[in-house]
Amino acid sequence: MTELLILVIVGIVFYMLNRGYKSSDYQNIKVDGKQAFKGDLNDHEAGLLVAMLAKVAKADGNVSELEAEILSHTFNDISNHFENSDEIRTDLKNIYKKEMNSFDNTVAVATKYYNLTKSEYQKRLKVMEYLLNLAFIDSDFSKAEFMITEDIANALQIKRSDFENMIARFEQFYAQKQNSKELSLENACDVLGVNVTDDMKIVKKKYRELVKKNHPDIITGQGASQSIIDEATEKLQEINAAYEIIKKEKS
Repeated sequence: MTELLILVIVGIVFYMLNRGYKSSDYQNIKVDGKQAFKGDLNDHEAGLLVAMLAKVAKADGNVSELEAEILSHTFNDISNHFENSDEIRTDLKNIYKKEMNSFDNTVAVATKYYNLTKSEYQKRLKVMEYLLNLAFIDSDFSKAEFMITEDIANALQIKRSDFENMIARFEQFYAQKQNSKELSLENACDVLGVNVTDDMKIVKKKYRELVKKNHPDIITGQGASQSIIDEATEKLQEINAAYEIIKKEKS
């Protein structure tokens, strides 16, 4: 893989969450079957992950459309692995809405997550990458987003060198993207399979269909190879870039 996986697929995160899972430990996400929920979701790995996502998404005061799209997939992917999936999805959304309104407990939330994953550094590293992906998704990594992700990284006991290297790779990617030749409107429409004259309602519908289609379901199909993950990720990058160009032109 020659490029950073700039859009960390939700499934990769939950594949990492499943590693080392013990059926007796209800606080972890189980991906090889429907899980019966026990206990307080706020103390569950799923709820804590969503709480951290809420802090990062709202750090700059605005949740972008791309952030909202990623979060929607996250809620779906987590809840689908519980027997009472509809109830879990509603509860996760409520946790998100509550946690996005305050940053005072950011360190406490991340510390609780760390306590569930003390011996699983690679898992926490992948979660940190996912959080940074969300922060960078709108191509603008603000000072507020840096401060929030730094607090979370420290609480998760992510090595400073690893944290800084991840940020550097994201910054390098977006700098190269900024300096590269942008797709034309016509090419962007070709990527999404829409016409230049189509209105944004049609474009948005097609965009969402393609995001879903190119969202590798590592959660249920754990045998996916790295090459398939890389290919889907690159395709998703192209889809997102094309959508942003069309949205900018039509607005």
